[in-house]
Amino acid sequence: MQDNVKEPRLIVETGLDLRVAEIIEPTLDAMDFRLVRVRLLNQNGMTLQIMCERNDGTMNVEGCEAVSVAISPVLDVEDPIDREYHLEVSSPGIDRPMVRKSDFVRWSGHLVKCETSVLVDGRKRFRGKIVETSEDGVTLERDQPANGEDPRVTVPYSALAEAKLILTDDLIRDALRADKLAKAEAANQNDEIEDED
Repeated sequence: MQDNVKEPRLIVETGLDLRVAEIIEPTLDAMDFRLVRVRLLNQNGMTLQIMCERNDGTMNVEGCEAVSVAISPVLDVEDPIDREYHLEVSSPGIDRPMVRKSDFVRWSGHLVKCETSVLVDGRKRFRGKIVETSEDGVTLERDQPANGEDPRVTVPYSALAEAKLILTDDLIRDALRADKLAKAEAANQNDEIEDED
């Protein structure tokens, strides 16, 4: 997935969340991490939640710690939030937000729910299996089409306001398999580097 390193997010924040995203994204890019989402939440007083992942789609506790250590001083210098807050760095999780075209490609065949900013096919909320992706949009096979509705709908990426995978047994199985494969590939790369030394 190295070619997706600079792939822009389709769904971005607004207001203060966007300001924080703009501040931390260069640091994440330099560390080979991709920003998924920034949210300022009224939890534990105030919590700044940063969701990110490695470019291969993985994330672990060590990665969260590394990101936290790297972005804390950047946020301290820029000081975009005018009150005390807790910084929380996490992975996107299995039922992750879908923010890039590659997310829809990677999780093709799985259930997603999405909301659009404009009416698409007479509605703004959709739920279904990702059956096709194109340069311009994602086609869903609705799991509960209304009477007279086409079971398939293509949602343009430009209309997306929010999208998220729905937790299913198949998703858990495939996510665990993908994580295991990514860890094995990382271990192989580390072995090759050690062999060169």
